[in-house]
Amino acid sequence: MTDSQVIEEMRKKGCRITKQRRIILDVILNYEFNSCKEIYYRVIRDDPTIGMATVYRMINLLEEMNIIRRIEKIEVIR
Repeated sequence: MTDSQVIEEMRKKGCRITKQRRIILDVILNYEFNSCKEIYYRVIRDDPTIGMATVYRMINLLEEMNIIRRIEKIEVIR
């Protein structure tokens, strides 16, 4: 899905499209990550005023909209 398609879906859902949301969306759609914290650390390079909670809320919103899927890492215990 493209940025503009996601933004349109967010508007349909009644979400405000803020500068911070656009930055987070751009980062999520254009880079690969292994964790939410990695997304956060990449986002704050573009805007250090964005908080961790804002990133998590955006991730949750995108999950609810079936735009992204979070995959849990499983480790083998020996």
